[in-house]
Amino acid sequence: MSDAPKTAAAPSRAAMKKELPEHFKAYKHVWVMVELERGHVHPVSWELMGEARKLADKLGVDVGAVVIGAPDAGAREAAAESFAYGADVVYLVENPILAEYRNESYTRTLTELVNTYKPEILLLGATNLGRDLAGSVATTLLTGLTADCTELAVDADKSLAATRPTFGGSLLCTIYTLNFRPQMATVRPRVMRMPERHEGRIGRVVEHAVALEEESIVTKVLKFLPDRSSQTSNLAYADVVVAGGLGLQNGENLQLVRALANVLGGEWGCSRPCVQKGWAPAERQIGQTGKTIRPKLYIAAGISGAIQHRVGVEGADLIVAINTDRNAPILDIAHFAVATDAIRFLPALTEAFRARISPHANDRLAG
Repeated sequence: MSDAPKTAAAPSRAAMKKELPEHFKAYKHVWVMVELERGHVHPVSWELMGEARKLADKLGVDVGAVVIGAPDAGAREAAAESFAYGADVVYLVENPILAEYRNESYTRTLTELVNTYKPEILLLGATNLGRDLAGSVATTLLTGLTADCTELAVDADKSLAATRPTFGGSLLCTIYTLNFRPQMATVRPRVMRMPERHEGRIGRVVEHAVALEEESIVTKVLKFLPDRSSQTSNLAYADVVVAGGLGLQNGENLQLVRALANVLGGEWGCSRPCVQKGWAPAERQIGQTGKTIRPKLYIAAGISGAIQHRVGVEGADLIVAINTDRNAPILDIAHFAVATDAIRFLPALTEAFRARISPHANDRLAG
């Protein structure tokens, strides 16, 4: 028998989990924070509603939608839409002080709702608003928050399993909030598929009044100025996206990507290294640390396909990879692969599409 010291095995998650504290056992149902801003609901809210429906069905509980806003500012319309996308009950808070998003007033309101109605799971979009609100609410409630999730599931013991990239996007890890409630997570837009909308579906509305005083809110909204840069690209919701990577060798060659995207009537983007080298602005970055996309067609030119990039594009209906490296990770998720130099292939592909798509292509060719 060996006298060598033995290394104790790491404890399993089941062994680490303690009995859920008694005061948390009353927490049930899956909630989605509906992001309503200036009368418009962010589409990520409906994407999360579809995911919440799956989780709730596995747990045998209801889906709750939280709608916060000012009277006559679209809150009741958002509540009706919540039912169409799968909510069973809507928690509606209307107050003039909630007309504009401010962290303090929204944190107080959402925290009060959670403490009053006790959801088991709370989901928010990983948008600028959602990230700001989720962090402060989780801190106030003294619970865990898993940010930028790419997958949500209910484990065998009915705990929320929230998966997200880690170590710079090189690995995926699954995180559990075992002994606290609610279990909170944020999910980026376009990570989850948009659920089917069911016209005429109705549910229960719980109107909740909050005691807010303007004098107690430190932040004041003096003026609203829309971010013009947000209007320059629509990567997240484009049907066709063409992107370039380091295989294009320099920033000037990104014009080949832009030209093809223009002919196809789509948007163009790039991988993270291209932004880091200054070849393209950050708003064009695709991947877990950039934009998550779900186009009908995605063409990746000269992109190797690190995991953080693959996570951001794997929801595309059709992925075409152009790469000289036959072992590039992007090929693991590509539906079609072209093993060639993207710099030479892109102009030819652009001309081929232009000839097929342009209504005057045949006239030009005939001349």
